[in-house]
Amino acid sequence: MSSKELILGRIRQALGSSPAEPDIPRDYRTGAAPVDLDLLVERLVDYKAVVHRTSDVSGAIAEIIGSGTLVVPPGLPGEWLPPEVPVRRDDGLSAAEIAAADGVVTAAAVAVVETGTIVLDASDDQGRRILSLLPDLHICVLRPEQVVASVPEAVAQLEPTRPLTWISGPSATSDIELNRVEGVHGPRNLHVILWETA
Repeated sequence: MSSKELILGRIRQALGSSPAEPDIPRDYRTGAAPVDLDLLVERLVDYKAVVHRTSDVSGAIAEIIGSGTLVVPPGLPGEWLPPEVPVRRDDGLSAAEIAAADGVVTAAAVAVVETGTIVLDASDDQGRRILSLLPDLHICVLRPEQVVASVPEAVAQLEPTRPLTWISGPSATSDIELNRVEGVHGPRNLHVILWETA
């Protein structure tokens, strides 16, 4: 008998034939709470994202990307894209073609104030997960009505079977000496355009 079998046998013996399922408390916050956009911006900036509060999405994208090239998901609204910026829509682009772009523009599914997190769910305006991981620059357009106060509110709005990407600032990691390195498993630069229409 192996050690694993011995341990599992003792666990089974201690639990008996049918262990009782414990009650799981479900009294955490689930109702809608007030949304503080200023706090969301503060949290995003704390995570080293750059936030642009504007009603001119196209102008903000042009300012951010300059003379660079963009890759975008197939369903991203064309009016968001500056006419002078070279754009490739993802119609099955290879990883090398996506990585060669200077940046990517996506929309978002929801954003959470309390954690400063933006969630993508691979909808047509957000695209495949690879789009938000390979280019060095991710520009994410977020509408104020997509912002919720808490994680339970965000989860309630999301479809759990979709591929969800939770983004809290640019990709970063730290080694044992706490030296922060950005861009290890995603873009080094995150710009969030908070689209505030007049």
